[in-house]
Amino acid sequence: MDTVSRRRLGGVQPAPCDNATQALAAALNPRIRLGASTWSYPGWAGIVWDEGPYSESVLAQRGLGAYARHPLLRCVGIDRSFYRPLTDTQYARYAAEVPEDFRFVVKAPALVTDALVRGEHGQGRQPNTAFLDPALATQEFVTPALNGLGHKVGALVFQLSPLPFAQLQRLPLLLERLHAMLKALPDVKSATPDGVVALEVRDPEWLSPTVAPQLAALLKDTGATYCLGLHAKMPPMAEQLPLLRALWPGPMVCRWNLNPLHGAYGYEDAQRSYEPYDRIHDVDEETRALIVRTVRGVTSAGQNAYVTISNKAEGCAPLSALALAQGLVQG
Repeated sequence: MDTVSRRRLGGVQPAPCDNATQALAAALNPRIRLGASTWSYPGWAGIVWDEGPYSESVLAQRGLGAYARHPLLRCVGIDRSFYRPLTDTQYARYAAEVPEDFRFVVKAPALVTDALVRGEHGQGRQPNTAFLDPALATQEFVTPALNGLGHKVGALVFQLSPLPFAQLQRLPLLLERLHAMLKALPDVKSATPDGVVALEVRDPEWLSPTVAPQLAALLKDTGATYCLGLHAKMPPMAEQLPLLRALWPGPMVCRWNLNPLHGAYGYEDAQRSYEPYDRIHDVDEETRALIVRTVRGVTSAGQNAYVTISNKAEGCAPLSALALAQGLVQG
């Protein structure tokens, strides 16, 4: 079936891949998994898809298979699960579209990771009584993900939304609740060859000298790891690494979310500056170099490294992944 016929049937075709990119992918340690935070961007024409054109809705529904054929993109984030829990069947559909060695980095629903019930525009309305509920975390997230994705589970990420002031003043109590939830989850490591539960936070207070050691002990006891959340609401990566080192040896999960040029509340600013996400706008050399160094150290010790990248990091996630791959191989 030719390309025109496939398009008539709604298929999304991958962009042609040159020999240099194929060779670069082959040279990477197979434990290195680079990818984007999601995949539905028409601006990636000629980079991930062919010239199309394809709409965002078509790519959201049918683009994953083409994305997964890019040799450098060996994982991807599923962020929609943060807004509404997904079912076994929905996860299974994703798994069916990708190769056997592809992995997913999935965000837990806000239902269990946000201390507040929020309105349409993100404003906190009232306390969330389901926050850190072990039964709901298992029922609405971990079990469906394991059932649907199977061995293609990479990291299951509990990203705790920014906490209200009253909760930040009671972090020791919150640590107890967090420990209870993580301890009660199904054993992801035993259920999958590469799966890990990861915790990402959005308040720098978690990294304070008094709290960070307790958090590290909690993660170690529950078999979870710390997710490096590279976002301007958090300290830079160098200041988060001590927590990851405290869990050594272990895997690396990193979500490169936002260029610090745009500040803590700069998602909309980055979106306006970077759309349609077809090129690099603002190179973040410091973050690139530190990711490369950390990934190299982790994977050379026989551990997995998952790095998902947002378009808001530098302007185009697949091209940022290419730059990281070049740094890893050249080094």
